[in-house]
Amino acid sequence: MNKGKLKQILLITDGCSNHGEDPIAMAALAKEQGISVNVIGIVEENVIDQEAIDEIEGIAMSGGGVSQIVYAHQLSQTVQMVTRQAMTQTLQGVVNSELQQILGKKVTMEELSPEKRGEVMEVVDELGETIGMEILILVDMSGSMKPKLPTVKESLLDLSISLNSRIGENQFSVSVFPGKKDEVETILEWTPKLESLSSIFPKLTTGGITPTGPAIRDGIHSFKKKRSLRSLLSDDEQYFNESNM
Repeated sequence: MNKGKLKQILLITDGCSNHGEDPIAMAALAKEQGISVNVIGIVEENVIDQEAIDEIEGIAMSGGGVSQIVYAHQLSQTVQMVTRQAMTQTLQGVVNSELQQILGKKVTMEELSPEKRGEVMEVVDELGETIGMEILILVDMSGSMKPKLPTVKESLLDLSISLNSRIGENQFSVSVFPGKKDEVETILEWTPKLESLSSIFPKLTTGGITPTGPAIRDGIHSFKKKRSLRSLLSDDEQYFNESNM
């Protein structure tokens, strides 16, 4: 089985987008590129904004990901749960695809005998611990998010600790929207550790529009840029090895 890398966008927001491209369409585009889009919607106690909830669920459904609506105090455990749940969902999809290729017909795990299904889930669990993960985190910085940012920061640090207990390699990147000058601003380039967020988050300012669609579009571009850079480095390494043979 080709293990490759799992690519996720994790969107943390508390409201509706109101600027730029349709985020549901951008999430569908991400899915086409092999990137799942997962959304955590933070709601106020006793306040239900149905329009925001519909958008959150629509983005995740369109992006082949997982969505969860939470209160701010539940955020930390939810970030970890959604990330792990999305990973398992994606891996189950990969395994189902492999099963169909091996057996030559459309077979899903649900159709296997309990014994065989157990064996397949063992493979999924093992892959979940060993496969490489690339997670691009998008944080909504509209005005209403200001009191929630300390919780967001702690949640992301907890996520880093949780995922670093895996054997597989992790890479994280964090962008906020809107940024100081642009619709989207990258505040942490690709790195295996999220610890430096502690010094970055206190300096961030909130307010303005909510360009969720452009943020997802920018996320897709970030994965492409990372892939191009990796390909370039790989070519350079190959050239270096050949020239020293």
